[in-house]
Amino acid sequence: MFALAASLFVEEAKRIPVGGQAVIEGVLMKGEDRWGLAVRRPGGDIFTEHWPNSSRTKRLPWKLPLLRGMVIMCEMMATGFRALSRSAEIALEEEEEKMTFKDIVLTIVVAVAAVGGLFIALPLWAAGLGTRLWGLSPLWANVLEGCVRAAVFVGYIAIIGMWPDIQQVFRYHGAEHKTINAFEGGLEMTPENILTCSRIHPRCGTSFLLIAVIVSIAVFSPIKTVIMGTGGGFWAQVGARVLLIPVVIGISYEIIRLASKGIVGRVLISPLLSLQYLTTREPDRGQAEVALTSLNIALNKEI
Repeated sequence: MFALAASLFVEEAKRIPVGGQAVIEGVLMKGEDRWGLAVRRPGGDIFTEHWPNSSRTKRLPWKLPLLRGMVIMCEMMATGFRALSRSAEIALEEEEEKMTFKDIVLTIVVAVAAVGGLFIALPLWAAGLGTRLWGLSPLWANVLEGCVRAAVFVGYIAIIGMWPDIQQVFRYHGAEHKTINAFEGGLEMTPENILTCSRIHPRCGTSFLLIAVIVSIAVFSPIKTVIMGTGGGFWAQVGARVLLIPVVIGISYEIIRLASKGIVGRVLISPLLSLQYLTTREPDRGQAEVALTSLNIALNKEI
């Protein structure tokens, strides 16, 4: 009987590529037809909520390769922000304040400026400095730019991971990965079995972002040559990189999607997966229980 149940779990896992993210004192999971949110209340009980998953990637043209990666990224960001706001309200027992249009615009502007400054302008400036000091070719300047971008990303993750509150989120991130690994491995879904699984998963957004850094080297190289050939300056190159972000995301998504399906692909991206040791921590039984509850809600299972 258990063998049959395990077989059904494996078949379901192949049919439903679940995913998720950690939130404040909880986990958000994505099923085939709906999102499931589970958050540990200060009193100890688990709050649950769900809403429909009507992804645009289920219809043309958004389900086409390259396009679907950008669509999924936008949907995850929008839903993730909603889940984070909701989890903060539940876990901290604070009434959520409605953001005005001005607040939303200001938040977007600050976020774009921070991302553009740290991950686009700073690496590009460093590559330009390297070109002036060492006479680097456009290709090697782009390699240096990618290395600086990767170093900034890893350093940022390492620094914020030192904060106790972020470490707690990283524990829930580990619980999310372990739960998905248990589900995809066909294990009996209990907190005890979940804790035996790896906290590393090939479809993690952390690895995705690092792959995007590598892809950006190939995508940005010819653009840089064209812009420099036409006399374009520093800000023209920054603008071109911003416009090409959807291309980088689309290619990166297809790479990690293919790599997660086979042993060879997993071996090739395994060095990149090690970065997840920075963004996950070992969860306890209670955190595994929350992640399991979230998955059951996302799959519309009785709990």
